[in-house]
Amino acid sequence: MTARRHLLSFLCLTGAISAACSTGVRQRAPVTVTPAATVAAAGARASDVDRTTLAGKLMFGYQGWFGCPGDGSPLDNWEHWFRRGAAASVSTLRVDMWPDVSELSDSERCKTPLVLPGGQSAQLYSAYNPRTVDRHFAWLQEYDLAGVFLQRFTSRLDDASVLGFRDAVASNVRAAAEAHGRVFALMYDISGQPRETVVQAVEDDWRYMVDILRITDSPRYLQHHGRPVLAIWGFGFRDRAPTPAQAAELIAFFKDNPEPRYRVTLLGGIPARWRTLSRDSQTQEAWARVYRSFDILSPWTVGRFKDEETTDRFYAEEVEPDLVETHRLGLEYMPVVFPGFSWHNMNATAPFNPIPRLGGRFYWHQIERALQAGTTMIYGAMFDEVDEGTAMFKLAPTHESVPAGVPIVTLDADGEQLPSDWYLQLARQAQRRLSAAR
Repeated sequence: MTARRHLLSFLCLTGAISAACSTGVRQRAPVTVTPAATVAAAGARASDVDRTTLAGKLMFGYQGWFGCPGDGSPLDNWEHWFRRGAAASVSTLRVDMWPDVSELSDSERCKTPLVLPGGQSAQLYSAYNPRTVDRHFAWLQEYDLAGVFLQRFTSRLDDASVLGFRDAVASNVRAAAEAHGRVFALMYDISGQPRETVVQAVEDDWRYMVDILRITDSPRYLQHHGRPVLAIWGFGFRDRAPTPAQAAELIAFFKDNPEPRYRVTLLGGIPARWRTLSRDSQTQEAWARVYRSFDILSPWTVGRFKDEETTDRFYAEEVEPDLVETHRLGLEYMPVVFPGFSWHNMNATAPFNPIPRLGGRFYWHQIERALQAGTTMIYGAMFDEVDEGTAMFKLAPTHESVPAGVPIVTLDADGEQLPSDWYLQLARQAQRRLSAAR
């Protein structure tokens, strides 16, 4: 029996990929990519995702931070693919996985100086290109996935070029969600934001998003309990500067604002040990009140466990008690699941592929534990995060499809031959299981 057949047998036994059990991976017709300007004018379609609730949804984080020279953006540079300020080369690559670009049109592809083993130019993409973001949402639609939290980093928004790039990506996400009947919401990430400006930066940008870009006017912007959903990631972590008082001030701004248009249902991306104020959490008692002030808690668990044994221990020691506490408080809880982890090219001293994907078993075990715990919503880290090796979109399956001379985690890293869309297939089954559990 081949390695891939072993994996398919495992997933058939778990009920994850029943459609592929007899013949392998199901063949599909090509995805139709809708021009960003083409949006259905007749209102909601039967296939559109329900935008009135977060319940029952697996939502991906969407970085959307990738750019390249010649993409038409005000940055006009390699963004996140290679080290900022350095020429693109094998030695400056900062991602540990490589996207599958085989479906991208010529106008979407960015040629790099790196070469594939066969001698062809290794190619990437830019999220500034609306056609590529639309393609990503076409994949979400094809695989019956709900949508994304668009990451919006507050750092560098005072740079007009950075703001222009991030606004364009937000516009691309909105248009693609509307074209494909998916949902989206913003997630502010305060990483790198100076302490003294964090409150004003987030408040000012939310006013800008609501009043100028009118992002929450989109018929595809996610709502929950009658308000737009907004997430803030980063408060309370040991390596983040903001204080409990600043976090409390921002939470009050979003939950109790005298202007109704700025009020939201607020999700907190918080430390995994928020409940005990230990390990990755700051320890001041005031943080306990801050964490419990969010409407929805989503503890960050990427890297907190590495295999089935440590996953089980984490769920027993952290997630299950977390759920008891949030139920007691009347709060909601959104656990994070991730397929694996590697960030060697971004951090040269870090080991390569320290949390292997195990052909999908690691991811699926987390899905099973989350469902067994009774969770009603799940955060998928991440749709496109190749920097840290957590990406779930279509990925390079073999070493023949990635640049030579640089360590890259390919889908055959565990000795199993997998198609580029394998993790989208797993995510679809996870969404189905989550929907059935409601």
